Amino acid sequence: MTAMEAYPAASDEAIIEVEHVSAGYGAHRVLEDVSLQVRRGEIMVIMGGSGSGKSTLLRCLLGLHRPCNGMVRLYGRDIAALSGRQWTALRKKIGVAFQGGALFNSMSVGENVCLPLREHTRLAPNTMQIISRMKLEMVNLAGFEHLMPAQLSGGMLKRAALARALVMDPGLVFFDEPSAGLDPIVAADLDNLILRIREATEITLVVVTHELESAFKIADRITVLDRGRVLMTGSVAQVRDSTIPRLRNLLTRTAEQQPLDAEQYLRRLTGGTD
Repeated sequence: MTAMEAYPAASDEAIIEVEHVSAGYGAHRVLEDVSLQVRRGEIMVIMGGSGSGKSTLLRCLLGLHRPCNGMVRLYGRDIAALSGRQWTALRKKIGVAFQGGALFNSMSVGENVCLPLREHTRLAPNTMQIISRMKLEMVNLAGFEHLMPAQLSGGMLKRAALARALVMDPGLVFFDEPSAGLDPIVAADLDNLILRIREATEITLVVVTHELESAFKIADRITVLDRGRVLMTGSVAQVRDSTIPRLRNLLTRTAEQQPLDAEQYLRRLTGGTD
């Protein structure tokens, strides 16, 4: 069962709007004219092969990398035009679960989950502890708040990171490669957890992954990136049934044979010198 079959249709309201975004690092262009929308209440999966631009797009959405061209709007606000104070206020409505968890090793799991509350609220310490325990229970980590990150398994680290991303009750959550490095059973449990959390909280989720099985299980819609461009955006069925050759190669894990240009290869080896 896909997310679309298990959950009512998302709102037509766009929480994220990406318009003609191009981005890169120095002279190297990674994204080229990328446009997409994420609707309120949906799970949007961004997928693609290695080097397709997924991580750079995520960095642009989080305001960590400024595009060369184009615009990113969150909650209708152009993030490039926000002042520092405005951007700080907007970030309180956003949660991020990073690929490796990004927990502070010197803090316990409970302290890590509490950190956003300590930084951005004036709640009493007991209240913050109760909220963090509620979020840990939501991700099936009740009773683990006293452990240190080094004592957690890979799947537990992912769930603790998700608890921290949820602790401020954001309307929008980004989850980077939730299944990376996990065995199939743990990855499947995490997929189910993502679906349960969306059903319980009605948040909007953007999940970056290269895992096809996970993407097809949790997504309402999927945006497929290829060589820095949007190959297609559509439902699970539309992506699965697509006849686009490069997308078919990705879905069937078929390597694309690149013709060898001997002169170009020689120039690359010699740094462009004759």
